[in-house]
Amino acid sequence: MKISMRMKITLMVLIISSFIVAVSWIVCNVAIEKVFIKNLKNNLITTYKSCNSLFGDKYYRDDSLEDLYGKIKNPAGAVVLILDIDNNRVYYTSVNDNGMMINSLYRIIDSVIEADEGRNLKPSEYIIQRNYDDTINSDYFDLVGKLDNGYVIIIRSPISEVDSFVKTVKRVFNYIAATLIIFCSFFVLFISNIFTIPIKKLCHSARRMADLDFDTKVKVDTKDEIGELGECMNELSSKLEDTISKLKCANIELEKDIEEKRKIDDMRKEFLSHVSHELKTPIALIQGYAEGLKDNLFDDKENMEFYSDVIIDESKKMNQMVQKLITLNEIEFGNFNLNIERFDIVALIRGVLDSTKILAADSNIRIEFDEEEPVCVWADEFLIEEAFTNYLTNAIHYVSENGLVKIYFEHKVNIIRVCVYNQGNPIADEDIDKLFIKFYKSDKARSREYGGNGIGLSIVAATMQAHGKAYGVYNTSDGVVFYFDLDTNMPC
Repeated sequence: MKISMRMKITLMVLIISSFIVAVSWIVCNVAIEKVFIKNLKNNLITTYKSCNSLFGDKYYRDDSLEDLYGKIKNPAGAVVLILDIDNNRVYYTSVNDNGMMINSLYRIIDSVIEADEGRNLKPSEYIIQRNYDDTINSDYFDLVGKLDNGYVIIIRSPISEVDSFVKTVKRVFNYIAATLIIFCSFFVLFISNIFTIPIKKLCHSARRMADLDFDTKVKVDTKDEIGELGECMNELSSKLEDTISKLKCANIELEKDIEEKRKIDDMRKEFLSHVSHELKTPIALIQGYAEGLKDNLFDDKENMEFYSDVIIDESKKMNQMVQKLITLNEIEFGNFNLNIERFDIVALIRGVLDSTKILAADSNIRIEFDEEEPVCVWADEFLIEEAFTNYLTNAIHYVSENGLVKIYFEHKVNIIRVCVYNQGNPIADEDIDKLFIKFYKSDKARSREYGGNGIGLSIVAATMQAHGKAYGVYNTSDGVVFYFDLDTNMPC
């Protein structure tokens, strides 16, 4: 069962208050009556001393007792009787000489004088007793003693007044105690509410922080421990938010590293798979034709030359693939230092076109390039030549029969886009985003026919990424366009 802080404080204060009230009630009931009785006895003694002082030689000699009224100190309003037992003469009484009270006083004097303790009383000595008077049916405290002049004195004070007063005091105390407990309950509830409201706010804020909501802040209105706790929670919230933010960033970086490692592992496995696949066919051909030559399967020179040409051709393809892989690896892993220089891209393209005239003539295609004016660009000339050659070779092999290959520029602000268009079938949508992946071939049969191995376009991608420039491919209504961008900010 959940007990709130407010209820705990209330119960605790009520228990302490009840304990204090209970102890006070016990003390009151035990001690208050004794205190009043002691006070009553002290009043009797005060009256005795006053009488002993007044009944000195003066009043004794003058034999005048009328002036005693009002001169005796009598705080409790006690009954006083002074007499000379030897002469049986009453010198002073505060009650009617013929009443029941005076008779009762005489009986008390007689019983005291007859007792051993009273028989030996000397002047200035007295005895205080509690007596019950049957005739009056009441309890009294009686002081019986002798004055300095030898007179006997009895002073009587009723106990009923003390009992009544004590009962009244006890009743009033009980009412006050009950009222205090009730008042204390409501007061403590009110006070505890003042203390628990800030604690509830702190608890609410702590719950939101536990849910990783660090935008919540504790409003600190006090300068006490609760206010200090609120400031600490605000500081804790800020530090936790900052720490978790850093952890999230570190986690993102770690996930990136893990993903990059996974990609590298996948690329390594894929690379080994593609390389083994690409090398398997030429190695098998070389092995087969070499074994045929060794076994002298053909005696004529023509067949032997054919076998030798196949071996040489497959060896060249393997060498080209290995060289391309080396170049691609150097570019991708940053081992290739770019040699950025200013050169004429038009001259570079015409040089590549001159070297491919024979290939274009054999394929019976047309190649158009209308640019005549020099266009200077900033890049690594060797890599850009390699990239353009790959685009051009790819276009020649995939152009339609008697089709057109066109090279043209698209001029932008400080950028020139080199475009290579070939007339022919468009690239399938599922293949167009994969063409620049290593060893990917959209038409594997045709790629094998002209010796393609899927590395050329990946070299283009790596080259342009190293330069930080755009590249890509898109379909047109009657063909395909490959492009890459280069920096140009001044004429040649």
